[in-house]
Amino acid sequence: MKPLFLLLALAASVPHLLANEPLPSWKDTGPKKAILAFVEKVTKDGSADFVPVPERIAVFDNDGTLWAEQPLYFQAFFVFDRIKALAPQHPEWQTQEPFASVLKNDLKGVAAAGEKGLLATMAATHTGMTTEEFSQTVTDWITTAKHPKSGKLYTEMTYQPMLELLTYLRANGFKTFIVSGGGIEFMRPWTERVYGIPPEQVVGSSGKLKYEIRDGKPVLLKLPEVELIDDKEGKPAGIQSHIGRRPLMAFGNSDGDLQMLQWTTAGAGLRFALLVHHTDADREWAYDRQSHIGKLDKALDEASAKGWTVVSMKDDWATIYPGEN
Repeated sequence: MKPLFLLLALAASVPHLLANEPLPSWKDTGPKKAILAFVEKVTKDGSADFVPVPERIAVFDNDGTLWAEQPLYFQAFFVFDRIKALAPQHPEWQTQEPFASVLKNDLKGVAAAGEKGLLATMAATHTGMTTEEFSQTVTDWITTAKHPKSGKLYTEMTYQPMLELLTYLRANGFKTFIVSGGGIEFMRPWTERVYGIPPEQVVGSSGKLKYEIRDGKPVLLKLPEVELIDDKEGKPAGIQSHIGRRPLMAFGNSDGDLQMLQWTTAGAGLRFALLVHHTDADREWAYDRQSHIGKLDKALDEASAKGWTVVSMKDDWATIYPGEN
């Protein structure tokens, strides 16, 4: 009876063991194995590759890496909604581009305005207010706004496998940072609730701030002047300015993340770089080299040449969004 008893006890323990398995939404394929193997090497006492806790820095792009980014970056939808909300105060926008195109939901017209038009919309919706006022505006929007295709809240379109990865890394002594081309003040109001990443660990594109006294109270006013574009070459600069340590691990999904992954892997000792490759047209989107959003071309080639890990969402993730099978 003893062998039977042991078998029954083992069988009863299997669900518990599976429940505690790291990265349950990742299929048991190469990327998951590479992550687990790397973390074991750098966190195991006595390992030749052991890294002290203070040096365990992991940086994550946001758009397309932690949450979806199609058909437009989600911050663009925020900008459009703000323009529509503010339009009654600006009758000139009915004929002034790119505002007129935004009000007509003409995305091609918005795109035709180029970078100058984009900066104009950002200035109209992101500046001339205090940081507290802007934070509240973002909070109100992110709590209720829904994606035009999926009908989900934008924060419901985060990637379950990446949420698990953030939790797993923190459980192993890593400090997790967002390093994104998105606006730093746009992300900070909600990243702690959604990702467990506090505002002081968010690096993003930023505008200049001005200290003022309003009604006897100190405030920081958002100015229509660029401080940092945290994309491409700006990402390593943002990392150095805000974090002050070269990351041990870096995660991205596009050519905009290439320099961040290069900077990370150029450090001494064992390093890890991963690209999320959008290959699942059924559950999400499939795009890479020709995409106008999240273009993945040069970085994909460099990943192949340098042996970086590439995740196929179709082949390597059992689940895409939280609450889905």
